[in-house]
Amino acid sequence: MTTKAERTTAFIIEKVAPVFNKHGYVGTSMSDLTEVTGLTKGAIYGNFENKESLALAAFEYLSTTLLDAIDKRLAGEGHALDLIYRLTDFYRNYDEFTAPLGGCPVLNVGMDAHYNNRLLLGAARETMRTIEGKIALILENGVKNGEIRLPVPPLQFAKQMFTMIQGAVAMATISGDRKYLVNTIAYLEVLIKREMRL
Repeated sequence: MTTKAERTTAFIIEKVAPVFNKHGYVGTSMSDLTEVTGLTKGAIYGNFENKESLALAAFEYLSTTLLDAIDKRLAGEGHALDLIYRLTDFYRNYDEFTAPLGGCPVLNVGMDAHYNNRLLLGAARETMRTIEGKIALILENGVKNGEIRLPVPPLQFAKQMFTMIQGAVAMATISGDRKYLVNTIAYLEVLIKREMRL
């Protein structure tokens, strides 16, 4: 059973996470945080050491939400190609998944923090590497089990695949046109089939 303090902390994180994700670390003001939580500055900082610790907790919440959703998609047995297609299917509707989060946390926080906050940048990079690692593991197991073939090492293919996905997410976000995302995922699935199928 959680304490009142733990529930308050969780409430604050959940409410401020999309705000930090949308406006960035520097662009998020104290009034943004008090407005979205309905709490005073003192109540917020009674639970967090400073703005940076709150922003890091907010990103951790977003990252966990994203990684849990990916793990849920990848849960269960399946041929390596089936697992990869589950992941591409998740990213086909990624804009809908991330809308309540304030957009893609890896892209938003990673780009914003690049010049502003090395701890947030490090957290975004860690999430990026974790996702790439999940893709690489599927590919590695697929090769080992004789389910797929790969023209390059699994991690290299995983990085290229994730680069294409994140590029499509960025273009769809900037343009406001989700076709960038949908069309890239469709092309990626054709590429995967062509490159990996035995």
